[in-house]
Amino acid sequence: MRKTRIIVFVLLSIGLSTAFKQQNDDEEVKRIIHETIEKLRGNTSYAEIRISIVRPKWSRDMEMKAWSKGTEYSLTVVTEPVKDRGTVFLKRDKEVWNYLPNVERTIKLPPSMMGQSWMGTDLTNDDLVQQSSLENDFDHKLLRSEMLEGRDCYVISSIPHEDATVVWGMIISWIDKKDLIQMKTEFYDEDKELVNTFTATDIKRMGGKNIATRLAILPSDKPGNKTVMQYLHLEWDKPIPDNFFTVQNMKKVKP
Repeated sequence: MRKTRIIVFVLLSIGLSTAFKQQNDDEEVKRIIHETIEKLRGNTSYAEIRISIVRPKWSRDMEMKAWSKGTEYSLTVVTEPVKDRGTVFLKRDKEVWNYLPNVERTIKLPPSMMGQSWMGTDLTNDDLVQQSSLENDFDHKLLRSEMLEGRDCYVISSIPHEDATVVWGMIISWIDKKDLIQMKTEFYDEDKELVNTFTATDIKRMGGKNIATRLAILPSDKPGNKTVMQYLHLEWDKPIPDNFFTVQNMKKVKP
């Protein structure tokens, strides 16, 4: 009887120890994801960005200014090329507006347009809205460590909650352990088929932080297509009033 009690105690101890370790591992992965996202978020941010859209037979460049505040607000104005200059996109929580200066018209994007390409890039309008989705709508698991571009990275899988209204069926992220830079991200559909690959390179110190200044999006079903985003300038945590992110202000923002 005494031996039986000892065996039961040992088994319970192993079970509790395993559960405790799993809970600690889960909390650690949540911390990594949170700090990675917060690194690029700040209370506010201002960026000057060049975007290159590359196709097998042509390419074109755009430049823009972008402001954000937390996860709720963002505003982007196109500065180049001339034909698109003054085009504005406003995000307020889950809603997106677009101001077209050529026709002086502001439209709210309906749900049917959220899956469409944003400005001809390999991003969608929905990508503008889902900034906080990775942290809030997914369960995360540390798969392994792996070297990438000479950096030791966590490799983390993210599976959406059953009730989450998200596009992706799975996301796999390579996050640099030293600077918490998201070096590579693979986006999969509900059938676990690869849709897009996101890569980050050209790590520099900008705005007081080490960040990847060149980001590329490569769709898996369109060989030769890619969208490249390059940060030209970045600032964080400078005051921006809430009324900057309003429909009324879209016409007033200077490109």
